[in-house]
Amino acid sequence: MRFVLAAALLLPAFATAAPPEPPREFRGVWVASVANIDWPSKPGLPADTQKKELVALLDRFAALHFNAVVLQVRPMADSLYESKLEPWSEFLTGTSGQSPGYDPLAFAVTEAHQRGLELHAWFNPYRARSPKSNGTLDPTHLVTRRPDLAKAYGKHSWLNPTSREVQDHSLAVVNDVVKRYDIDGVHLDDYFYPYPELDAAKVEIPFPDDDTWAAYTASGGNLARDDWRRDAVNTFVKRMYAETHAAKPWVKVGISPFGIWKPGHPEGISGFSQHGKLYADAKLWLNEGWVDYWTPQLYWPIAQEAQSYPKLLNWWAGENTKKRHLWPGNIPSRVGAAKPWPVSEITEQIKLTRKVAGGNVHFSAKPILANVAGIADEFAKVYATPALVPASPWLGDTKPAVPVQDAAPGALGIGQSRYDFTLPKDCVAVVQTRVGDVWTTTRLGDGGLTWGETPHATQTWVRSLSRSGILSDAVQLK
Repeated sequence: MRFVLAAALLLPAFATAAPPEPPREFRGVWVASVANIDWPSKPGLPADTQKKELVALLDRFAALHFNAVVLQVRPMADSLYESKLEPWSEFLTGTSGQSPGYDPLAFAVTEAHQRGLELHAWFNPYRARSPKSNGTLDPTHLVTRRPDLAKAYGKHSWLNPTSREVQDHSLAVVNDVVKRYDIDGVHLDDYFYPYPELDAAKVEIPFPDDDTWAAYTASGGNLARDDWRRDAVNTFVKRMYAETHAAKPWVKVGISPFGIWKPGHPEGISGFSQHGKLYADAKLWLNEGWVDYWTPQLYWPIAQEAQSYPKLLNWWAGENTKKRHLWPGNIPSRVGAAKPWPVSEITEQIKLTRKVAGGNVHFSAKPILANVAGIADEFAKVYATPALVPASPWLGDTKPAVPVQDAAPGALGIGQSRYDFTLPKDCVAVVQTRVGDVWTTTRLGDGGLTWGETPHATQTWVRSLSRSGILSDAVQLK
């Protein structure tokens, strides 16, 4: 890969020492498409308007020094990309199965990468229809095509996790995206089995899996029903991790479970049990290393002892026996004049995270874009300087070759020079600039977006960055 670097003419360097290792921190944001929470702002917008909204979103988060966007591409057994497996999402056009006239995921990947942002594809593996769905579903949608797999549950429709056909289909959907799109990550949130719903008498509705349970027991299965449900979800998670890396070893697999595994873990923690109600044995997945990053949704304030942010964060860190990335989920959506959280709650949580983990993911994009209660201003302070995504050496630890400067710099404009480099395959460029005693790191986008350096820079160095986040040695501009 070649790239062009446009830099202001350099002053004579007062030192030639190689630059320090650049800062690393995952700074992600969830962009939810279900019910048009974040993007597109409403269904039925023209393609050009949808694109402009997404570009504005990416520009804003790049300017705030975020480095990753987690885009919901499968909100309810449908797609925000061209798919032969599932219909177009109604949240794009207002009509299930109707093309928006372009491929939103392909567009998002290209635009994110040009801005130096990772793009993670976010899937809901089992949700088939949400109460937020208003229109008639396309005939190819599983709810209409296979009601034996997509079962009515309260106000939702839900794919049966214990069905092998469901597992195979949802995994085929994930694998299709991994193989056809240049995504950086595969992401699941906390929806495995649905959160329990109540009937008119306020009694919890049992999940409708009597058919697969009967088949299991008739075949001689001896697990208890709850364990059988958890085993099915465990199997899905393990398969997804293995199959993703078989297709593309560098694509990170991340899961964002409910923040509490079981009440009492750690001691003093109470609340909802994902293990008992969502049949999600999230602790097992982390212990086994079936993820590359772990994003428990720690959506409680620091001072709330029964669901303490720092206690839960430290507990999950203690369960991270395979030393995967720990990037907890935070919820700036709870900040605002009519909401209970001050802006400082989020920034203080980030500061606590930095003591034990390597980054955060924030739900969701809309309040940050709108700068609700000054939350974007606070992000500009807490993320004042850029940072690279932490490396994942277990996905590939080979140090890439250094960039090769092809020719002497040529004039590009007043006070600027043009530098041509060749990068190793599948690498991007990282530029480190020194002004006085301060170093600044910039990850260039795919295709080598023009980068303008401050005229006061005394040193500028360039490195190659691999898909698994490994840096080459640095070379100084000449």
